[in-house]
Amino acid sequence: MESSPVLTTVSPATLGTKPHYAILDGLRGVAALMVVAFHLCESHATSHLDQVINHGYLAVDFFFLLSGFVIGYAYDDRWSRLTLKEFFRIRLVRLQPLVVLGMVIGAVCFYFQASPVWPGIAAVPVWKTLLVMLVGFTLLPLPVSMDIRGWHEMHPLNGPGWSLFYEYIANLLYALGVRKFSNPALGILVALAAAALIHLAVTSPAGDVIGGWSLEPEQLRIGFSRMLFPFFAGLLLSRVAPLARFRSAFLLCSLLLVLILAMPRIGGAERLWLNGLYDSLSIVVLFPLIVWLGASGQIAGEKPARLCKFLGDISYPIYMTHFPLVYIYTGWVGTHKPTLAQAVPVALLTFTAAVLLAYASLKLYDEPVRRWLKKKFLAQR
Repeated sequence: MESSPVLTTVSPATLGTKPHYAILDGLRGVAALMVVAFHLCESHATSHLDQVINHGYLAVDFFFLLSGFVIGYAYDDRWSRLTLKEFFRIRLVRLQPLVVLGMVIGAVCFYFQASPVWPGIAAVPVWKTLLVMLVGFTLLPLPVSMDIRGWHEMHPLNGPGWSLFYEYIANLLYALGVRKFSNPALGILVALAAAALIHLAVTSPAGDVIGGWSLEPEQLRIGFSRMLFPFFAGLLLSRVAPLARFRSAFLLCSLLLVLILAMPRIGGAERLWLNGLYDSLSIVVLFPLIVWLGASGQIAGEKPARLCKFLGDISYPIYMTHFPLVYIYTGWVGTHKPTLAQAVPVALLTFTAAVLLAYASLKLYDEPVRRWLKKKFLAQR
């Protein structure tokens, strides 16, 4: 099981008079939609080798890179007038409302997910589900002993919460110290993190970087390895990469991103390390290239601009609300055992429902709640 992605966004108000990277918003949305498709196809896979949209799990690493880039761009030059308390307030107001909603949706859907995939769900008492939901509101990771689903998730009601846990850690590391690093010092940190990530990918028993969602030593190693390089590489990229001007950058970057995430397994069961090399190449080289191209790109026309805005707007809501629907779909597949071809109508229905749920969550909940929180806690800024 791979839950993703982490989606950091910064509002135009946060950026002040700085230009807004609309293409990066659009790419975040493209990757989020690929994640939904990846998770639906995952329900039919028998192993990592035959997974359709095989490398969709790399969206997590792409989002960490985007997050580091946008955080650096938005905040690096503001610390002379920004306190740590204010920074954390801004981040909580941006991220936390949908964390809460995702856990509520996960709890509501929990008992509709019963199937042979999770034979013990029906026996879970309501009080325990509510307790898991309340802990989920805080994003504090649950131990395996509190896993009510059986997938060893630190947030079993809404699995993608694991990447938000690491997102908050990345924000803490940035605000408490890494923001003060010189570019050479940050470069050394990024190089060491890249070496750790490549070692993880190439030596992994499965030949990939999948993992990070469980409160277990090896899973924690995977989670930190997947967060440290891309987040701080994105931060470094925001500082040192001179931007150019590219036409059709959104189309080019979207196609490249889709190809990377949809690439079939490399090397097969005999040479797993080759897939680890592919993961490493994607995260260390190709994703920074895509972000640089996207940041350098120009949007010509109202329709592409609206598309990028729509994709950016729904990307984080999709992240925080789609997985309870995927749980239900996985339970349906486990009960009825359709082939992927037979399941296409239900998969398309679930995919459409995920997009509609994300848009409704954005307009009816997230935006109104964030407006209220900004007036209450950020108005003085």
